[in-house]
Amino acid sequence: MNIPSVLVVGFLVLSSLIAQTQRPNIILIYTDDQGFGDASSLNPEAKFKTPNLDKLAKEGISFTNGHSSDSVCTPSRYGLLTGRYSWRTRLKTGVQGADTPALIDNDRMTIASLLKENGYHTAMVGKWHLGMDIPGEMGNRDFESPIKEMPLDVGFDYFYGIPASLNYGYLAWIEGRHAEVPPTMYTAKKPNDRHMDYRIMPPYFETPEEAKALHGAAAIEVAPDFVDTECLQRFTDKGIEWMEGKLDDAREGKPFFLYLPFTSPHYPVAPRPEFWGEGDAGGYGEFMVETDHHVGRVLEFLEKSGIDENTLVYFSSDNGPERSWVERIKDFNHDSSGIYKEGKRSVYEGGHRVPFFIRWPGGIAEPGRTWDGLVGQVDLLGTIADMIGARLPHEAGEDSQSFYSVLRDSKSKYRRYPLINHAMRGRFSVTEGDWKLIMPHGDLGHELYNLKRDPGEERNVYAKNLTIANDLERKITEIICRGRTTRGLPQPNDTGYWNDLSWITEVQYNRLSVRR
Repeated sequence: MNIPSVLVVGFLVLSSLIAQTQRPNIILIYTDDQGFGDASSLNPEAKFKTPNLDKLAKEGISFTNGHSSDSVCTPSRYGLLTGRYSWRTRLKTGVQGADTPALIDNDRMTIASLLKENGYHTAMVGKWHLGMDIPGEMGNRDFESPIKEMPLDVGFDYFYGIPASLNYGYLAWIEGRHAEVPPTMYTAKKPNDRHMDYRIMPPYFETPEEAKALHGAAAIEVAPDFVDTECLQRFTDKGIEWMEGKLDDAREGKPFFLYLPFTSPHYPVAPRPEFWGEGDAGGYGEFMVETDHHVGRVLEFLEKSGIDENTLVYFSSDNGPERSWVERIKDFNHDSSGIYKEGKRSVYEGGHRVPFFIRWPGGIAEPGRTWDGLVGQVDLLGTIADMIGARLPHEAGEDSQSFYSVLRDSKSKYRRYPLINHAMRGRFSVTEGDWKLIMPHGDLGHELYNLKRDPGEERNVYAKNLTIANDLERKITEIICRGRTTRGLPQPNDTGYWNDLSWITEVQYNRLSVRR
């Protein structure tokens, strides 16, 4: 049978378009300590507007039950990039510093390495906070030797950024494996006239003793050209500059991946002067308005470059808001956690339920909708693999369940396996559907909440629902000991038993776990 040439051409064009929308450019914008209530589309009572975040929601999907994998910085970033919970590693509590052993093993698959293997350009611009091997020690650095165990070793082709938060001991603009200007001076936390926290700004000192003597805080290595107010501007500039260099390839079918983790609104709350006076929540509101502005710059670049249709933008935060959320309620009637309980470091919802938006004009069915089903940042790796047609090996993305069907089908029946959350000091919780069980820890006992009826976690109904609680306890125990959430071969955790697993014994853990 002869097929008319016009149909053949049409079929080839359609096939090409389908292939392109299965391999979009991908941008992950990750804020730092931004609460659920710090996006105006999620919080009608917000005391500042975030029109560009609202645009992501209006033109994409707002996941109102989206969670970071932990309630502090380092473990959430590990979970985001690897699709694996950080408590499976040696890091059971807290965060890492700037100059510490890398938390992501070089042979561990990340979103970046997956996409690089599948033909993507990959870049990271911003705050890393997953450990770096910076040559030498404070006061005795080897600036000629390359930095090792860093983003370029786990799948990124390009890196520009800083090692960790701005309150740690190495601050310089790093490009590739070297600081543009070495951190040869010293500073310490200084008073902030726009917020209750601190600033990192000149004048700097020749010795750590001078810095500590004047400010009474631990000395921080700093480059002479480093100023905290420049982070958001520089990171956005560099991210756009890198994307500009990849436009021709993107238009011809070789897409890019940009991971853009901002330093805001984490301390120091340091908005640039042009944002002073914006919003009605003091310096914090100004900083959030500036953050939103830079998200807008990225969206504007995509639209002007003609690649907007086939670029997926994911936006979220590493955990809930810093403790200053309490003062903002008193001073401005702005609740950074929205209707949720507590904030950063907490196992309650305010610690890990965060803004979670995805916009992809050419790939999302019925944009502008809300999805209130359970999803986690650990799910990004599995979702992206599903989207580009890649299969994850058993030893990768162990806790990453693809929610790709939600993007492509507004009536998707997707339901997540039980999702585990984790507090800074090691307390666990597990959520399935509407039910959340918080595990015992130290002197604290079990807590059970129905989040649909009680989103503020005010009524512990554990004693009245022991069947549900026991089922959730069995499931969290299995997920921890099997080394994975998803189907597949059981995998070993990186360590043996640890004391935060107080509801099971070491003998039980060893019997149920896979040994290395």
